[in-house]
Amino acid sequence: MNFIENETAQKLRGGYYTPVDLAAFIAKWVKEISPESVLEPSCGDGAFFSAFKRVRGFSKVSVTGFELDKEEAGKAAARMKECGLSNATIKNQDFLAWALRQMRAGKPLFDAVVGNPPFVRYQYLPPQFQDTAEEIFRALDLPFTKHTNAWVPFILASMAMLRPGGRLAMVVPAEIIHVTHAQSLRSYLGRECRRLVIIDPEELWFSDTLQGAVILLAEKRRSKADKAEGLGMYPVKGREFLNLSPTAVFDQPQAINGKTVQGKWTRALLDLETRSLFDELGEHEEVFRFDEVAKVDVGIVTGANKFFLVDDAVVKRYKLKKWAHPMFGRSEHCPGVIYDERQHEANVANGKPTNFLWFKESSAKIDAAARAYIKRGEEEELHKRYKCRVRSPWYTVPSVYSTEIGMLKRSHDTPRLIINRIGAYTTDTAYRIRARNVLAEKLVSSFINPLTALSAELEGRHYGGGVLELIPSEIERLTIPLPQKAQVDLTELDKAIRTLPTHQVLERQGKVLLGALGLSKAKQENVLEGWRKLRDRRHRTSSDPLPESA
Repeated sequence: MNFIENETAQKLRGGYYTPVDLAAFIAKWVKEISPESVLEPSCGDGAFFSAFKRVRGFSKVSVTGFELDKEEAGKAAARMKECGLSNATIKNQDFLAWALRQMRAGKPLFDAVVGNPPFVRYQYLPPQFQDTAEEIFRALDLPFTKHTNAWVPFILASMAMLRPGGRLAMVVPAEIIHVTHAQSLRSYLGRECRRLVIIDPEELWFSDTLQGAVILLAEKRRSKADKAEGLGMYPVKGREFLNLSPTAVFDQPQAINGKTVQGKWTRALLDLETRSLFDELGEHEEVFRFDEVAKVDVGIVTGANKFFLVDDAVVKRYKLKKWAHPMFGRSEHCPGVIYDERQHEANVANGKPTNFLWFKESSAKIDAAARAYIKRGEEEELHKRYKCRVRSPWYTVPSVYSTEIGMLKRSHDTPRLIINRIGAYTTDTAYRIRARNVLAEKLVSSFINPLTALSAELEGRHYGGGVLELIPSEIERLTIPLPQKAQVDLTELDKAIRTLPTHQVLERQGKVLLGALGLSKAKQENVLEGWRKLRDRRHRTSSDPLPESA
């Protein structure tokens, strides 16, 4: 878990400013509707004002900018004057609180909104801002979650401030496409907008952060009778697209609606043929949703993994053998799909933390060695951590049990199930899986295939660094083929995963499992390429250093 005291001041402010060439492209697009009023809800030092200077006709437009940081607001005001924006105003105040008052009062709206909203986790926001963010959701009658990020209510409030037929153009995190906490926003945009376009770069635009970013272009519906076309994806490589007409970019991608935009927008990254094939396979009688064949539960929540998960050296030094139990919880613990005594001993030999300390006895039965170790944890104030202090005593970890199958929460290429042959425990870096209506080894061996891998890309989420993460509700929606006549040797699969590139393993598994469904070789390759496309996009790397804002 990240803690606020470990974060930089820039990250806590969400202050990653927009390169002026991207801002100019955005300014050109909103200028095409000849706006009389433009809102910039998080203007920072005024990067968009420099962009306005580049676009003819902006000098007399009424521009209202908001910036909470007093020093940055001062810089923005200076830049505003420098750029000749005679009809611009900088408000050194909280945009969300202001917008909430306008929404409740039904005040006049803006013709256009531009900007780059702050990327700040809800948990890092001061309490008054947390309350205001939640009020924004409530005012729009949208479900709220404390897992949200500041950019979500910023876009919601900005769209609410936009007049019918107006345009919103913002640089936003690429996670808008797939994170669960942005579902309310995606639903709201789909309902309110005539057309949505995501300009999706192959590389990173911010060289000092692993956070991928996209440009969101949204045109609000003029009335309820105005048909909602849906969402279009416009993939770009490099910055050549900046030389194109913004309207041509906005109009070019085919908009898709229905299932593709009702939930996550990841489906829109696939071509129509692959989407249709994926849906067709989901209806096959030998293809199942994961929750039809297995139950998912989180791993053991310790609240202090470094204290409870230790290597043999710690066990020996503190004489804790009585309390030590085998465990795994990281990809390096199990590079294949079988966790057995041989793999466990290899981990022990490599000095990995292979022991889970379970002080399951009552306090009166805790021996002197364990008490000394527990005291060491208290000296480090572990007993004051939230998940520890709500337990009595703090070192008694609840819900301790193992399952025949484990699954790591995060993966690099594609997730996999792991057969747990020694009853090892797993912490909350992994999930505990129970097979139902299918043998555990059959479930594990069938899980690795192009269709399930593609399903994981569509259902999961990823952050900086491109690691795929799945939460239980997303795992339950995964698609898995379980053809009766297909046989996979689990030992051979384990060896292949350890020695071959992932795409080769998936291709081999596709021939066996998807072939048994009657899928042609060409369609097997189509599914595999769909997975590869989304996997490669998730693994995008940083571009050359960007020019600084003017």
